Amino acid sequence: MRLFRSRLATPVEPAEPAEHAEPAQPAQPAQPAQPAPSGSKLWSDRFGSIATRSVQIVVVLLLVAILVLILTQLSLVFIPITIALILASAIRPFVAWMRRKGVSPMLSAWTAMLSILIVVAGVVWLIVAAVRDEWGELATSAAEGVVKLRDYLVHLPFDITDAQFDQFKNTLTDFFTSSQFGLGALAGVSAAASFITGLFLIVFTLFFFLKDGPRIWEFILRPFTGDSYARAKRVGHKTVTTLGDYVRGTAIVAAADAIGIGLGLFILQVPLALPLAVVVFLTAFIPLVGATVAGILAALVALVANGPITALIVVAIVILVNQLEGNLLQPVLMGRSLKLHPLVILFALTVGTVLGGIVGAVLSVPIAAVAWGIVSVWNGEHTPARPAQRKRPELS
Repeated sequence: MRLFRSRLATPVEPAEPAEHAEPAQPAQPAQPAQPAPSGSKLWSDRFGSIATRSVQIVVVLLLVAILVLILTQLSLVFIPITIALILASAIRPFVAWMRRKGVSPMLSAWTAMLSILIVVAGVVWLIVAAVRDEWGELATSAAEGVVKLRDYLVHLPFDITDAQFDQFKNTLTDFFTSSQFGLGALAGVSAAASFITGLFLIVFTLFFFLKDGPRIWEFILRPFTGDSYARAKRVGHKTVTTLGDYVRGTAIVAAADAIGIGLGLFILQVPLALPLAVVVFLTAFIPLVGATVAGILAALVALVANGPITALIVVAIVILVNQLEGNLLQPVLMGRSLKLHPLVILFALTVGTVLGGIVGAVLSVPIAAVAWGIVSVWNGEHTPARPAQRKRPELS
C-alpha cells in the first residue's frame, strides 16, 4: 500500500504540446545517376537520322550497282532467259488451255514451241520478202531525204550551213572506212557466235518454262513460308501476267500501227509503203522512240518522192495513229496495270539502251512494267506496297 501511495503521490509531468515539437525534416530527393557517356545519342538526333538514312541509301545503291554489273557481265545468260520468260508468258494461256483439255505437259510444251517457231518464222519470212528487194532503195531514199531537208533548212533563219552537214557526212564516211569499223566487223564474228549460243539457250529455256514452269517456281519458293510464301506467289503470278499482257498487247498495237500507217502511205502513193510498214511494225516494240523513228523515216521518203506537202500529211497520219494507239488500243489491250508514265518509259529506255543496246531498249519497258506490277501487289492482291499507296487526294 505504501508503494502504491508513493506512486500516486508522484506528480505526472504533462506532455509538451504538439506545436513545440520539432518539425520533421523533408526527405532529400535521390540524386539521379549520371549516365555513362555513350555514342548512341550522337545518332539519335536529327543529323544522326539523316546520316543513318544516307548510309542506307548508299548501301542500296551499291547493291544495285553490283547487281547491274553482274547482269551486264552475264548478259549472254540473262538476256536469253528473260526473252524465254517473256515468250513463255505470252503463250501461257494457250498452254493452260491445252492442260485443261487433258494434254500432257510434254505434248503441250512441244505444241506451243512449234507454234511459236511457225509464227516467228512466218513473220521473218514476210519481212524478208517485203524488204529484200527494196531495202537498198529505202536507205537511198532516206539519205536523199536528209539532203533535201538540208536544202529546206539552209533557207531558214537557223545557223545551219552546208559545211555542218558536210562535216557530219564526212564523219560518218570516215568511221565506216576507218580501221575501227574494220575491227567492229571482225568483232561481228564473236557476236554471231554469241547470238547462236543465246538462240539455243532461248529455245531450251523456253521449252522447260512451258513444260515445267509452275514446278520450277515452286522449287524456287521452297525457302518461303507463311506471308512470305503468299507474297512470292503473288509476285510470280503478277510477273507472268504482266509480261504476257505486254507482249500480246504490243504485238497487236504494232500490227495496228503498221496497217494504219501503211494504208496512209499507200493512199498517198508514197513509194516503198510496204517496207515502211514493216519498219513501223518492228520499231513499235520500242515505245515512244520507235514511233518517232518510223515517222521520221516515212516523212523523209515522202519528202523525196512526193514533196513537202505529202511529207507533212504523213507526219499528221503518224501522229494520229499514235494518238489512237495510246488512248484507245493500249488501255483496252494492256489494262491499267501496264499504264506507265511516259517519263518512266523514257528513263527505262535510256537505261536499257546504255546497258544493253537495242536488246536492252526492247526489254527495258516490260521489265519496268513488271517492277511496277510487283509493287502493286506487294501487300495484297489489290494492295500496293505502303510507300506506293495513296495517302491523300492527288491531282489528276
